[in-house]
Amino acid sequence: MKGGSNIYHPFTSQLEWEFARWAKFRGPTSSAVSDLLAIDGVVERLGLSFKNASELNKMIDTHLPGRPAFEKHPIEIGGEIFDIYFRDVEECLKALFSDPRFAPFLKYAPECHFTDESCTIRVYHNMHTGEWWWSTQQRLDVDIGPGTTIIPILLSTDKTQLTLFRNKSAYLLYMTIGNIPKEIRRKPSFRAYVLLGYLSTSRLEHITCQASRRRCLSNLYHASMSRILQPLQRLGVDGTELANGFGVIRQCHPIYACFISDYPEQILVTGTTTGDCAECPTPRKNLEDYPVMPRVRSITTIFDILDKFDNNQSYTEFSKACKAERLKPIPEPFWKSLPLAHVYQSITPDTLHQLYQGFFKHVIAWLTEVYGTAEIDAQCHRLPPNHNIHLFLKGITSLLRVTGQEHAAMAQFILGLVIGAEPLQSIENPQDIKLEIARSLRGLLDFLYLAQYPVHTTTTLDLMEDALKRFHDSKGVFVELGVREHFNIPKLHFASHYVHLIKLFGTTDNFNTEYTERLHIDLAKDAYRATNHKDEFPQMTHWLEQREKISRHQDYVAWRDSGCDDGVETLWVPSALDRVRTQKLAIHPTIRGVFLEDVQSQEKYGAQHFVAALSRFIILSNELNISQRELEQKVLNVFLPFRKIPVWHRIKYVSQDPITGLKATADSVHAYPEKGKRLAHFDTVLVNDSDGLERGFSGRRVAQVRVIFSIPESVLSRVFKPGVSVPMHLAYVEWFTPFGEADSADHGLYKISRSRLRDGTNLASVIPVANIHRSIHLYPKFGQAAPTSWTSHNVLEKCRYFFVNPFTDRDLLSELVDSTHTSA
Repeated sequence: MKGGSNIYHPFTSQLEWEFARWAKFRGPTSSAVSDLLAIDGVVERLGLSFKNASELNKMIDTHLPGRPAFEKHPIEIGGEIFDIYFRDVEECLKALFSDPRFAPFLKYAPECHFTDESCTIRVYHNMHTGEWWWSTQQRLDVDIGPGTTIIPILLSTDKTQLTLFRNKSAYLLYMTIGNIPKEIRRKPSFRAYVLLGYLSTSRLEHITCQASRRRCLSNLYHASMSRILQPLQRLGVDGTELANGFGVIRQCHPIYACFISDYPEQILVTGTTTGDCAECPTPRKNLEDYPVMPRVRSITTIFDILDKFDNNQSYTEFSKACKAERLKPIPEPFWKSLPLAHVYQSITPDTLHQLYQGFFKHVIAWLTEVYGTAEIDAQCHRLPPNHNIHLFLKGITSLLRVTGQEHAAMAQFILGLVIGAEPLQSIENPQDIKLEIARSLRGLLDFLYLAQYPVHTTTTLDLMEDALKRFHDSKGVFVELGVREHFNIPKLHFASHYVHLIKLFGTTDNFNTEYTERLHIDLAKDAYRATNHKDEFPQMTHWLEQREKISRHQDYVAWRDSGCDDGVETLWVPSALDRVRTQKLAIHPTIRGVFLEDVQSQEKYGAQHFVAALSRFIILSNELNISQRELEQKVLNVFLPFRKIPVWHRIKYVSQDPITGLKATADSVHAYPEKGKRLAHFDTVLVNDSDGLERGFSGRRVAQVRVIFSIPESVLSRVFKPGVSVPMHLAYVEWFTPFGEADSADHGLYKISRSRLRDGTNLASVIPVANIHRSIHLYPKFGQAAPTSWTSHNVLEKCRYFFVNPFTDRDLLSELVDSTHTSA
């Protein structure tokens, strides 16, 4: 092993290695590093073997292995020369396939998963569970013979701005492989996406004719992609031997499978025209139709047109043939010679640009026009808080440059804003109009959330189709209100292809452009900032190569540190919707002692019936079979031998990443009074109420937490009988009415209200904190207009009726869907 016992080689010590890593990942510019090392005594005291940034760079370039280096190549289009920077795609494939971190999880063959023994309900998640891998494997087995391993190639291109003022941009081409599970691919720290190249960003402004310029830009793009991906033509047919991280060699065939991009890139790749669907031949004037048939454009049609052009057909005839198919005349598309490539089928769903930044953005605009900015923003200001909800206290209608994350936050509560609200337009049948709006919006939201499931079955895919159908059945209400003339929107239309594509390639989180857009920061913006902004691309590629080498050496050091554990091949189980959440409370209470008077005070915790509720809990714990009459009599005689209780202000629900083992707060429940500028916050929760028979909302009930506490340990033996198991943490909660039937006529939400005693006060209980399943968000029933006296912090007390919000996160909705289907 190079370096012998020195695991940091070529660095002489851990300190030198840590300094080098800091200089490349966290440090300032190379000039600043050199200036730091030039200070008298710094190099000597740190014991460094390099004296400036140049020597450090030379050490990294010479001694550390990394991924393939970038090369500069010219591309000639229309007599002009354009430079592109890219790496050898074959070497990049080897780097991904042989990465030791991926070795335990790689998939080498397609699989069919089912939820039942009769194999009728199929499961889809990672790419190897999709039908594309199966059909492609069968074709290879026939053409070449059994025993081959498919390497599904996933490509993505996207432009990004490097500067705000100088109009500098980068055009990035990414590549990954479908053998790597999506749970690893979507984590930037695993570097499962390779930056394959920088394409030319030229706008060809010297070409004055716009039609000619657009044609040349398309040809430049496809010529660049063809040059970069040229080795795949040979590798897809002949195959190549690749060794995984364990050293096992397989005969592999890299096959272009998927293209991940937003709509403009989809049009550019497929050669279709703007306004059409990149997937299917549906005319643009019929994009609003549902359902859609046929699902995919014929690839043989365009190949026939290309073959005729190759056989000396005139460009005029070629152009006419393309126009007849509503295609752009691109003589040499990059996918033309790629084995088994089907470019139209390869266009994947993209929840970020198609749903959140695409169609949902339109829906927000329509609803704003229907209900007015004042009412929409007023209701936003009065929504109660929740850990999973982002409150837009200044409203949503005046926001500029709204991000996908912000649109996702709006989707969590938008349905609650329209229930009962009055449209601005003068209409004859307002009640029917409001019902249709609610139905269409509920169908859209159900589809949006179901589309993001990390694991699908044939059952949930049927639910997706049903949700989209419900939207289409009611979408005409927006035309009736005058806010739309038609729904021939390509991004909305593409939603009709989601179920088909999930069956082909796996769930949508295999392909979200959100992952590659996150990479723009590291691989484009940070890289540009590290240059002198002159002839930047050679500097950017060198900077990236050095960072990759440092990252790879960091993995090597960690491996040596762990005792050179190579790991074993893992039976990979998808993390799916990770509902395993561990309830956590701080070891020490937020306040060690709160007087019972303050607990019951309306100015503090507001637990009006705390003493009576705790007395009931004590009696029921001591006497399980006591009658209600006896219970009420004994409550009056309970003596609490303490005046203070320790109180916690927060319950956390922690989930653990199955890959990295890192923990994160998935949910949180707050219960604390007003103090200074901090407003009071008492969350609503979903409580298990049926001895372990809970499923979805069945066996559960909504309550508001007022106090999280424990009984002082010193008095437990005085209030509980010997042998009684006393929970460490308790909660005083105020109940809402039990769940009835969901309103299936329009919005499909559960309607609840406060449970009241005869004197008008809230029904309350003391329960074990372990019975609190999770937080739950409530939509206030605003009516035609939100009352001005309501605020986000008093609406739970002032509002009479509420609707349960099922859209706080995917886990909650999936739990409700699963429970409904199981019970059915």
